Amino acid sequence: MAITNKKVAAHSFLQGMYSDGYFPDHVVDKGRDTLLRLCARIEAERPADVASLYVLTQAATEEFNSLEAEFEAAGSEIETIAREIIAEDFWFVASAYGFSGADAEELIATRDW
Repeated sequence: MAITNKKVAAHSFLQGMYSDGYFPDHVVDKGRDTLLRLCARIEAERPADVASLYVLTQAATEEFNSLEAEFEAAGSEIETIAREIIAEDFWFVASAYGFSGADAEELIATRDW
């Protein structure tokens, strides 16, 4: 499914991680793909309220949790800078889809990082 939200379609997800050589692009790509899948799910399922949005964002957060081993295998990790970049992009997604009142911490409440 192509992303129809123009703001989301024009956004460069995880840009801060791509511009930092510490984070391997091939693993960051998987994180970007997770966020794009989240956007596609939001567009397909159209959550009616913030609680429904949290279900989707927390499922995407679980996907990020599973990337930790891949980051470590590549000599990297989801550390402070990465946490902030990832959290900011989750907040961007929520805001872009009209959920600017969402709690930033609740969006990624299931994180292990």
